[in-house]
Amino acid sequence: MNKLLLLHKLQEFFLEDIGTGDVSAQLIGNERTLAVLQAKEDGVFCGTEVLKEGYLLLDKSITFLFFVRDGEAVKAGDVLMEVKGPAQAILAGERVLLNLVQRMSGIASATKKACQLAGSNVRITDTRKTAPGLRMFDKYAVTCGGGYSHRYGLYDGIMLKDNHIAAFGSIANAIKAARAASGHMTKVEVEIETYEQLQEAIQADADIIMFDNLQPEVINEWLQVVPNHIITEASGGITPERLKQFGSTGVGYISLGYLTHSVKSLDISLTVKGAVKHDTVANVSK
Repeated sequence: MNKLLLLHKLQEFFLEDIGTGDVSAQLIGNERTLAVLQAKEDGVFCGTEVLKEGYLLLDKSITFLFFVRDGEAVKAGDVLMEVKGPAQAILAGERVLLNLVQRMSGIASATKKACQLAGSNVRITDTRKTAPGLRMFDKYAVTCGGGYSHRYGLYDGIMLKDNHIAAFGSIANAIKAARAASGHMTKVEVEIETYEQLQEAIQADADIIMFDNLQPEVINEWLQVVPNHIITEASGGITPERLKQFGSTGVGYISLGYLTHSVKSLDISLTVKGAVKHDTVANVSK
């Protein structure tokens, strides 16, 4: 993750939640306290840097001991991290950091499952269907689950969808315009829904052809005419139950919106264990 953007986002999130001060945490003492982060269900953990940088923003004296790395499988009951520091800072940051880590771990867990279902011959990618403001976190979580990132935004890849093609009048015209306006490092992807569009995209030498909302057996058949140098992708309403079918078509990539737009957070809790009398532990990770 981009550390500068991470810090900027964390400051924004803390300001939203803490405001002028955590009035609940201020009621308690501020002695140095031990708390543990614990998984409440099986899954894939993601969020080490979020926890570390988030707590250090609130208090530089906070220390950590991580027992798991991003992308590692965890079991219900596993202790993921110990955190020691002023009680007020630990409690003030709890909700924001848990919200992020639970969401990211949920995305990583769903991605890991998708990769297993689809098989090893195809790559799973995310989409731009992320929560506004959380794209960096969502997309990082996908990579921790074994997936890959599609274009990050509208600015780092050209994807010619149905409305773009309609505006240009044809796939050939759209690709020609894209080539003329972009540099040699920018790939051009074309979304197709019919065999005629497939033939046109091939003739226009698209870099990537996306089979949009097509059945696995259709994709398998149409792939026979796609040259090897053109990357292929399947997308559109693909559910976990059908991933094995799509993975066996021979397509190179499967992009899944549900990884980030229908997130089920992984259940993770933070529990205060009590005061720390003698604390000599430095910040370390597993």
